[in-house]
Amino acid sequence: MTAGQAGRDRLARYRSIADLREEARRRLPRAVFDFFDGGAEDERTLAANGDAFDALALRPRVLNNVERVDTGMTLFGRRSALPLAVAPIGGAGAGRRRADLDMARAAAAAGVPYTLSTMSSASIEEVARHAPGRLWFQAYVLRDRELVRRLIERAEGAGYEALMITVDLPAGGKRERDLRNGFAMQYRHSLRNTLDFLRHPGWLLPMALHGRPPLKNLEGMAPAASAGGPAASSVGRFSDPTFDWKQLAALRERWPRQFIVKGILHPDDAVKALALGCDAIVVSNHGGRQLDGAMASIRALPAVAAAVDRRVPVLLDSGIRRGSHIVKAIAAGATGVLAGRALLYGAVAGGERGAGHALAILADELARTMRLCGASGLEAIGADLLAL
Repeated sequence: MTAGQAGRDRLARYRSIADLREEARRRLPRAVFDFFDGGAEDERTLAANGDAFDALALRPRVLNNVERVDTGMTLFGRRSALPLAVAPIGGAGAGRRRADLDMARAAAAAGVPYTLSTMSSASIEEVARHAPGRLWFQAYVLRDRELVRRLIERAEGAGYEALMITVDLPAGGKRERDLRNGFAMQYRHSLRNTLDFLRHPGWLLPMALHGRPPLKNLEGMAPAASAGGPAASSVGRFSDPTFDWKQLAALRERWPRQFIVKGILHPDDAVKALALGCDAIVVSNHGGRQLDGAMASIRALPAVAAAVDRRVPVLLDSGIRRGSHIVKAIAAGATGVLAGRALLYGAVAGGERGAGHALAILADELARTMRLCGASGLEAIGADLLAL
């Protein structure tokens, strides 16, 4: 048996995103896993994202011909194999050194867009060279506006299809797991953390041999900001709280391609984003990592979708763990979804193959749910499939 076959056989044991999450939890030190898995404060919004999906019941139609199911869609004039793009994930290299490239390559192989985070451990140019799929670049709005300008120019020069501006970070969320674990801007080495690292040699050895991967897109900024994973948990310290609609409009004017605004929950904000010329809106509460007590993204979706009225795509972010979640999101008004943690759990569990396995799980569950709901294509998924 080849190493590749052995890897595929091992990954086949993981039947769900929850299985991949548990494997990631087993492989990572607690502080690192908590950084990826946790939310802000009491984590009520983090939990609400999943609970809100659970509260939505499907009302299937029967006796439709679903021998062939088409999960594909057209997004920005190009075909996507799934109604899904990979969400930006900051600090992914703290879990696996090449996680950003692993996820980007898996997305390209699966025929879906991949969004590179500002806080990635692979540079804009590296991903464009080594993962030539549909690439979007996510930019945080930082106090260092010259740095943001340079990042956007680099993404344009590297041929990225879309620019995604995250607008829900005027200040950093209070992520108490990170604070308790010392996983913050100035990382605290404690006896507990050191012992935990030693209990995870599969994670520790590459980090010890090659060092903690830097946040390559921030090289040249303050040293603490480009040093690696913990900085990503404190990105709010660099955010620009003065950023407003006028400045967002200036970015729209500067960027020549598709322009996506991520982090909208209020329908009035969606209308404002449309007015300044955005090409897509992402309904998101930042995965429950910012404002604890914010409404679940899927709860905010119908009002935003109604306000947008199909003028641009509306993507749903936060809480996607099942193919049935994708069906529920589309039935509630979304054009498609973003999935982030699901891919990261896969990458930690098995690199590029693991990230691809996560996408394959979601794709299989999506097609299966569509069949069981009597929908042979995404256009057949409507509000009548939801029992509210």
